[in-house]
Amino acid sequence: MSRTDVRTLAQQHLFPHFTRGDVWYGESVPMIVRGDDCYLYDDSGRRILDGLAGLFCVNMGHGRHDVPAAVAKQMDQLSYWTNWGAAHPSAVEAATLISGLAPDGLETVFFVNSGSEAVESAIKLARQYHVSQGEPGRTKIISRDMSYHGTTLGALAVTGIAKFREPFGPLMPGVFHVPHTHGESVPEGGSAADLPSLRAIVEVIEREGPETFAAIFAEPVQNSRGALVPPPGYWQELRSICDRYGILLVSDEVICAFGRLGDWFGSAKYGVTPDLLTFAKGATSGYAPLGGVLIREDLARSVLTSERTGAFTHGSTWGGHPVSTSAAVANITAMRDEHVLENVRTLEPVFQEGLTGLTEAHPSVREWRGTGFFYCLELTGDRDSGRELTDRQATELVREVLPAAMRDVDLITRPDDRGATMLMISPPLVADREVLTDLFTKLDAVLSAADHHVAG
Repeated sequence: MSRTDVRTLAQQHLFPHFTRGDVWYGESVPMIVRGDDCYLYDDSGRRILDGLAGLFCVNMGHGRHDVPAAVAKQMDQLSYWTNWGAAHPSAVEAATLISGLAPDGLETVFFVNSGSEAVESAIKLARQYHVSQGEPGRTKIISRDMSYHGTTLGALAVTGIAKFREPFGPLMPGVFHVPHTHGESVPEGGSAADLPSLRAIVEVIEREGPETFAAIFAEPVQNSRGALVPPPGYWQELRSICDRYGILLVSDEVICAFGRLGDWFGSAKYGVTPDLLTFAKGATSGYAPLGGVLIREDLARSVLTSERTGAFTHGSTWGGHPVSTSAAVANITAMRDEHVLENVRTLEPVFQEGLTGLTEAHPSVREWRGTGFFYCLELTGDRDSGRELTDRQATELVREVLPAAMRDVDLITRPDDRGATMLMISPPLVADREVLTDLFTKLDAVLSAADHHVAG
């Protein structure tokens, strides 16, 4: 089949995710056919640096042989079984391995197939836990403005991006969105409790009544609005608020887990144990679909044994699939044995030094933000003069200029317009100094195109 035929068939029969029609029906839809370490190859043989680790998930890089070998072995032995009233060794091994790396107290794993499903499950777990405690009125949820927690209807209600929610309303009621942490810092002589974002949470809880809230959802580092690293003490105060009002703290780590921030879990990086922790993406490095919820042991036991509940009335056919959980075991074991988290922590200063150099060299860059191997470059009209982007410039950058410049230098990152004009940068965690040097060289060219466009 020719390259043209494949594209034509894709446009006729394959419905895309989060892709504009003018892009999908255009002539430049990428057709990726192979991956090797931190690079991808398209159907014309172009070698493309994957600066986004797929979608923040290919932590161990493309083209490994150990994970597919483990998957093939599992398929030969047991290709499918369910966790409904039964178990199988692959799911047990994966759950044991993951819980052994998790913050103390998170000892139980509920497997699903994606990050959205993980968040959906955490919403239902939180509500059913409160039922098991004789508090069925605790149904409300708090999350943050511009936060992304998934696309299923419950997860979408928790998501704080209005343009994603609006086409599908009305959504689940009782969800409150509070300010995120962008631009915040702990005041001199004060504490994290003085942060406006945390004060807003307390205000909502006290206004609505603490007895009506089930959970607070937050990412350790918020993806949407551009790799928002929390101020010192933020997570400790968030934990304190939840304890004070009897609300469950849910750490959404679909991106932040499995090494992206340099620790196994992002909440551990910030020294807090949540009640529930959602994960997906890096659990298998994208080699198979898998998501899940890490659950505080006493919470899990309460849901399963309370006379008011007796079971978690939620599940799916594929949750804890033997093939996907075998991929997770192989992937996480390799991550541990090959000291990948140490690579992230060692190269974090190199990464940040490179981003600082790019920022200083390009007046269209307002600043960089992030930690570990998870970053954002936020763009502006001119940093030195304070000139902002016009609406037209912002749209042209995200839809035309940045994508074209990335194609020119064989780079994939993510132009993002959720709250600002940004480039998200999140390479595989196995990237070494040579790969980072290549990444900075390519980003330099992309940012030069941005400079030229906004100057004109």
